[in-house]
Amino acid sequence: MNKKAVIALGGNAIIKAGQDGNIHQQFANTRESLSAIVELLKQGYKLAITHGNGPQVGNLLIQQLAGIEQHISPLPLGVLNAATEGTMGYMIEQSLQNSLRAAKMEKDVVTIISQVRVDKEDPSIKEPSKPVGPFFDKEHADFFSKQYGWKMIEDSGRGYRQVVASPKPLDIVPAETIKNLVEANKVVIACGGGGIPFYIDDNGNYEGFDAVIDKDYASALLAREIEADLLVILTGVDKVAINFGTTQQTDLNKLNITDAKKYLADGQFPKGSMGPKISAAIDFIEKGGKEVLITSIDKVVDAFAGKTGTRICK
Repeated sequence: MNKKAVIALGGNAIIKAGQDGNIHQQFANTRESLSAIVELLKQGYKLAITHGNGPQVGNLLIQQLAGIEQHISPLPLGVLNAATEGTMGYMIEQSLQNSLRAAKMEKDVVTIISQVRVDKEDPSIKEPSKPVGPFFDKEHADFFSKQYGWKMIEDSGRGYRQVVASPKPLDIVPAETIKNLVEANKVVIACGGGGIPFYIDDNGNYEGFDAVIDKDYASALLAREIEADLLVILTGVDKVAINFGTTQQTDLNKLNITDAKKYLADGQFPKGSMGPKISAAIDFIEKGGKEVLITSIDKVVDAFAGKTGTRICK
């Protein structure tokens, strides 16, 4: 069997709502999130795993701010993305190794620190709008804007937040290495938090910068670049729905590309929640992917058995 899949874990699966996010909680949550991965491996899939990092990089940003008071220069966001690729990759890697050992499955697990190329002329770079980090009062917002050049916006009366660019991913480094490892039956953890963004400067060199790449877009790109058959996006709901949260809510078992585009254009899938997942699914399938499965972590085993989840196909 030579089926390949990419499975995308959300950062919120590792730090759950209401938790303070200490390392013991993160390890426990990581262990709980691995049933999907073990199940796919049992079904014979060769896997790459991606993950979000929103809560984790947010905590690192708060730590950076505390360091400023001790005259420690803060690390840029790109470096913090790299840091979470390492720390979260370690947690997933070790937890999965233990789960595989318990299931009597012999498989190597490896984490790849992944850079993701973007276009330096991407419109989002000129008009950053992705909020990151904590809220500030006006005085602190002005300080960070002046001292570090952060773009700050007022956010719904709750205070001021830094906003950064969220450009579309174009290429993954090292995609070929990831593909070779997956095809050699290694489980690869890659593109954590959407990957570390970089662009190519006028001299042909890689240059990193402060931005956040959407994890679902990066996962779809990785799935294409390793020629995966299946992209699994794990989220907070069991199924994709239209008219979500209303009395007319309709859960979708299957969704084709034509209907997905229509619902997206009609505003059924908001930008801040399901929208990027549906857009990533459309892009993956239109560029050669066979199927996308969207479901919750809690119901993923049932989703693989066809009992729940939303399957998106051409």
